[in-house]
Amino acid sequence: AVPVLKALGQDDAKLDASELMGAVRVVNADPKVGGLPTYGWTTGVQVGPDGQVVGGNGQLKTPVEGDTYPVISASRTLDLMNGKAALAPPGGGRVGPGGCASAVPLKDRDETPCRASTAVPKRESVAVEKAVFGLASHFVSGHQTLVPSWLFEVRPTGTDSAFTVTHPAVAPKYLASPEPTAAPTPTATPSPPPTAAPTSRDVKVQGYTADGKDLTVSFTGGVCADYSVSASESTDKVTVKVTETPWQGKICILIAKVYE
Repeated sequence: AVPVLKALGQDDAKLDASELMGAVRVVNADPKVGGLPTYGWTTGVQVGPDGQVVGGNGQLKTPVEGDTYPVISASRTLDLMNGKAALAPPGGGRVGPGGCASAVPLKDRDETPCRASTAVPKRESVAVEKAVFGLASHFVSGHQTLVPSWLFEVRPTGTDSAFTVTHPAVAPKYLASPEPTAAPTPTATPSPPPTAAPTSRDVKVQGYTADGKDLTVSFTGGVCADYSVSASESTDKVTVKVTETPWQGKICILIAKVYE
């Protein structure tokens, strides 16, 4: 994998070769961009048992520098992360048996709603062992972007392995909140007749870029399926649909891949 990464200009990347896909070893490289470590901008190189490269994926384009924002300290970022924990919603009533505990046997009636708990739910804490300033991958305006972030190395109690948690190192007033999406209304639909044909499903588009009349979309899928992309254009918008059709009768590795 080293010659490939060197050819890509990523010979200073942080390497992790612990992943195996059968007899194929995957070398994941987190490159440095602008001298800073990255997270979520991984280049994966697949190496066969004979030492030959058999596949790979990742980002080939060099990121273009965007707008400049003031950053905040690691301590301030941790305070923001700890303040985002939401309390559990209060309990509600339930029809028939299954409501709040009562000394009287329940009958076929609506049970009285449970009182909202005033106790603060206990939150599990993990120790932060190290904080490194770097760049983490986020989707901004429909495309993958490296955002200045704090990369926290945390270790849960009772475990020997640590993992990384990231949070933008930008003041909240410069961050746009995600628009809330309305929950779909459940509707009763008849079950489809049994068929031997592969079951297709729609795949969520995660980002896009437009260059004149050319539109490039990105989405995450598996490695054992076919994907088709269709677009319909109206006077004021373009609607894109991505459809996944899994391969039938084949044992497949559960691994995600970003497609464009």
